[in-house]
Amino acid sequence: MDTNFDLFIGDKPVKTPIAVACMAGITDGAYIRNLADHIGLGIIGGYAIDEPTIKAARVLSDLGREEFLPRNLVDDLKGQIALIKAAGVVPVINLRASEAGSLNALAQELGNSVIYEIDAHCRQQPMIDARSGEFLLHHPEVLISYVQALKIAGVLVSVKIRAGIAADDVELSRLLWKAGADILHIDLMDFDHTHLKKIRDTSPIFIIANNGITTFEKAKEMFAHGADMISLARKSDKKTLSTLYAQIAQYTKEHGWYNAPKQLCRGGDIRSLAFCCMPVKPCPLLPKLQHYNISPQEFVTMKMEAVAGTPLEQGANTCFGSLVYCCKDTTPCMFRDAALRQAGIKKSTYMDLKREISKKLLKKIFK
Repeated sequence: MDTNFDLFIGDKPVKTPIAVACMAGITDGAYIRNLADHIGLGIIGGYAIDEPTIKAARVLSDLGREEFLPRNLVDDLKGQIALIKAAGVVPVINLRASEAGSLNALAQELGNSVIYEIDAHCRQQPMIDARSGEFLLHHPEVLISYVQALKIAGVLVSVKIRAGIAADDVELSRLLWKAGADILHIDLMDFDHTHLKKIRDTSPIFIIANNGITTFEKAKEMFAHGADMISLARKSDKKTLSTLYAQIAQYTKEHGWYNAPKQLCRGGDIRSLAFCCMPVKPCPLLPKLQHYNISPQEFVTMKMEAVAGTPLEQGANTCFGSLVYCCKDTTPCMFRDAALRQAGIKKSTYMDLKREISKKLLKKIFK
């Protein structure tokens, strides 16, 4: 099923909103190539890249854990990256570093054809002792310096975290976005979509949700509360990935915006402002606007500017005179549907246009 998800990370087009997450000693270029038909990102690693983390990896290897210990790291990574790119997947390398300079040096060697993922996720003690993995979640200032070192090199940066380890995941996500991180890859562990929604409402950073997301129902729940992508590790087999892809693609064909949020009045995240009515009565919209220091009149202006010159400017017979104030396609509404028919707009196109409105609103809010 050939589906266009209109999905980009930076300037890199990503063909599906499904990623394979790294598993130490297991996920390499060949692993990703064998699953390439159904994924958009292939995250390989984790790779220890300097003396302290390589030493830690050797200790873990001696204890029986799978680890990547190539003789020549740069040459090995170049080969792995080439395999993944040839398979039509965007390559991501998950890296374990003990200092910011190691990341910058590697980025100078490999360039910007790959996304660099900082491993702030590993909980093995030797790696923590090497100032990597979960050490970074307890020392966010160090993690921020790692992000900045990679951004100075001019590359796209992902940060892999485990939820509930940092003092405040929401604040950490905001700091990472401010520091220039492009992607936040979150292992949600024992947390659910409510934790994800709090992070989504903090910044426009690209979010990959991870851990146990192996069914369409679970994926849809994550998409509806802020995830841009989902990732799979242990269950990244062809059957699971192909089923997920087919179901997400079918939903997108029918409804357009593949990760559309729930409406705000039903627990949706900040992106759902695209579906909100005019702020003329008590509802969840008013405290949300107050939280972002936006007046009702400013919100009306923002929405009308976002829809100017688009088909959603129409809709004179809808509740508020424009489709910009209309609800999600799955909510029954004869006025919206009549306006769409009159304008010759399919519901899937309507939702794609709502997605563009959401992007414009978030750009204003998080400018």
